[in-house]
Amino acid sequence: MTEIPAYRDLPIAPEHPPRSAWGVWGDDDEIGAMNLLTPERTAQAARLVRRGAVFSLNWELDEPSPPILGRGRLEHTIIDGPSGPDDRYDCFYPQASSQWDALAHVRHPRYGSYNGWTTADLTADPPRFGIDAWARKGLAGRFVLVDAERYFAERGEPIDAGTTRAITVAEMKDILDAQGVALTPGTFLLVHVGWIDWYLASDEQTKLRLARGADFSTTDHDLEHFFPAPGLDRAEEMAEWLWDSGVVAVASDCPAVEAMPMQRDDSEGFLHYRLAALLGIGIGEMWDLRALAADSAVDGVYEGLLASAPLNKRGGTGSPANALAFK
Repeated sequence: MTEIPAYRDLPIAPEHPPRSAWGVWGDDDEIGAMNLLTPERTAQAARLVRRGAVFSLNWELDEPSPPILGRGRLEHTIIDGPSGPDDRYDCFYPQASSQWDALAHVRHPRYGSYNGWTTADLTADPPRFGIDAWARKGLAGRFVLVDAERYFAERGEPIDAGTTRAITVAEMKDILDAQGVALTPGTFLLVHVGWIDWYLASDEQTKLRLARGADFSTTDHDLEHFFPAPGLDRAEEMAEWLWDSGVVAVASDCPAVEAMPMQRDDSEGFLHYRLAALLGIGIGEMWDLRALAADSAVDGVYEGLLASAPLNKRGGTGSPANALAFK
């Protein structure tokens, strides 16, 4: 299905959760909105590549350092062999740096994971509903960059990336209009807020404070345990706009795509629940958008081709982004 029901017409069947896309692409679907990445749309996106400029959207695997959100520090060992060195990674958290959240990574507190898949499906024989579903498809399509950091700075209202700043739907539309670009079905939406630059410029005490903050490995979901950061507004209007625009995934350079702190024990307090669990929209976090944003500010082009190769790991709940943008 390349045409999707409007958000206000969801769900397509009464047995599905309210405002969910469950069943839109079939009861066994594992890839959600990535179904909108048709060969025709990928070919159209490829025609946007005019200069041959390539931008890696991947932050260093060791960043942020120390790790945040309950992840561990990557251990890299060089093994010197008779014909050359080999290496080994230990304590490798696929979602510690620039990352994809697999749809399986997000479980709605009432309705569970997208399309009714369960955590048990990840460990079944064979496993189902992991990051490998996206890996087998291969992710390639049009991207649109929203440079919120530059937009607000030029208007004398710079984003302080160390504080909560929720970017509304109205503001997103204003930025797109100012950039002269529009969303179309099958688009990767990239949102640059300047968090990585802010983080790298922060002192060690600040980095340690963030590392001691929100811990996703615990069951303690109190608001006070999530550090502040900018990102998308978590109102339902945001989910509606992204769905009706045909966005297949939204990725940002901030830790959670949405503004932090958020509240995971409240279905209204965590945009991830609406995007991933109910609508099957992909989420990418801590993508390095600095070079792409700087280039777009020069040439005025905020769209192009994006390609990403998630880890082909059956039952995996996330992956490094492994993303490239082409202009």
